[in-house]
Amino acid sequence: MKKNIASIVSYQILPYATGGQKSIAQFNEYLGQRSNLTVFSTRNNNVTLANQYTLLPWLKSGLIKFFQLSLFFRISAYIKSNGIKYFILEHPYMGWLGWLIKHACNITLIVHTHNIEYVRFKSVGKPWWPILMWYERWVLNMADVVFCISEEDRQFMIHKLSVNESKCQVITFGLPISSVPVDKKACADEVRKLHQINQEEAIILFNGQLSYGPNLNAVKDILNNINPILLNSGLLYKLIICGKGLPDELNSLKDYADKNIIYAGLVPDIELYFKAADIFINPILSGGGIKTKLVEALGYNTTVISAKTGAIGCDKEASGDKLVVIQDNDWLAFAKAIIDKLQLPIETPASFYAKYYWGNIAQKALDCLPN
Repeated sequence: MKKNIASIVSYQILPYATGGQKSIAQFNEYLGQRSNLTVFSTRNNNVTLANQYTLLPWLKSGLIKFFQLSLFFRISAYIKSNGIKYFILEHPYMGWLGWLIKHACNITLIVHTHNIEYVRFKSVGKPWWPILMWYERWVLNMADVVFCISEEDRQFMIHKLSVNESKCQVITFGLPISSVPVDKKACADEVRKLHQINQEEAIILFNGQLSYGPNLNAVKDILNNINPILLNSGLLYKLIICGKGLPDELNSLKDYADKNIIYAGLVPDIELYFKAADIFINPILSGGGIKTKLVEALGYNTTVISAKTGAIGCDKEASGDKLVVIQDNDWLAFAKAIIDKLQLPIETPASFYAKYYWGNIAQKALDCLPN
C-alpha cells in the first residue's frame, strides 16, 4: 500500500530554473510515483506541471509566508482528513510549522535538507548566520527523520549540531536517467552549429546562476586564472559559459570573445550543453551543499574537473575517474587536468547511475520512513 505523504516547499519549483528548484521538483515527481503525495507551495507555481502528485498553492508570496499562521489550521485539517502520516519540510525554514503539525496531527516529521543553511550564509558573509544556526539546530533535532544531501552534511549534523545519528539518512540530488545517454555526439553537433565551433575544437562548459556569489567568483577565476593557461597551452577549444545574472560590468564577456570564451547566457535546454561538452569545469570555492550541476554533468557522460570545495557531497567512489578533484586555487593543476582528460575520454560508470538515479533515490527515501 502506498504511503500518504505531505510536503511543504516555500518557493516556486514549477517550472524550475535553478538546480535547487529542479532537485525538489524531480524528487517530488519520483516520490509521487511511489506514494500518495501532496505538496503545499507558493502561488507562483504552475500546478499543471505536477503530473505525479497534487500541488496546492496555499503559501503567500514574500516573507509573510514564513509567518503565515493560517497555514497551520488549513494544512493540519487537510492532513487529518486525508490520512496523511508523514510531513516533509523542504529546508528547515518552516520548522515552526512542522513542530506544530507534528504535535497536532501525531505524524512523522521529516526535514529534507539541501545543505547546511547557516554555513552557506556564513560563507557569503551574512551577519545573522548565528541566529540561523540556532534555529537550524533546533529544527533538525526535533525532526523524526532528517534527509541529508550528502554524507559530509550528515557527519556535520551529527558532530557539529548534535543531531541523532540514527535519524540522519543520505538522500542525495538525482537524475532522471539511469544509464549513459546515447545522443551525446548529436548534441555536440548541434551546439557546434549554434556557436560556430569547429570539429577539432574541444567543448569546455561552465554553468550556473551567475548572480550567485560563488558562481560569479568561479567565472572570474575561469577568465583570470584558468583560461590564460589554456590559451598558452596551444589547446584547440571553446569554453562556453551558460547562466543568467552576469553583472553588466562584464559586458556579456565580449572582451573575451577572442580568447576562446563564449557567453551563451540562459539557454533553453541546459541538458543539450551538458551532453555536448567534453569537459565540465567546476572551480567553485565556497557555498554549501552538493553542486547539482556537477552531478548532472557526470550523468550526461561529461568528464568533470572540480575544485575540492566544489566537489563536496559528490561520491568520488561512485563517479570513478570521470570526476577529477583538484586542490582549491591550484589553477595550473586544474588546467592541466582539463588537457589530460581530453586525451583520455572514458564513460561515466554504472555505479554512478545506481546511486544518482531518481527512481532509486525516491525508493530509498520511502524505505527510510518508519511504518
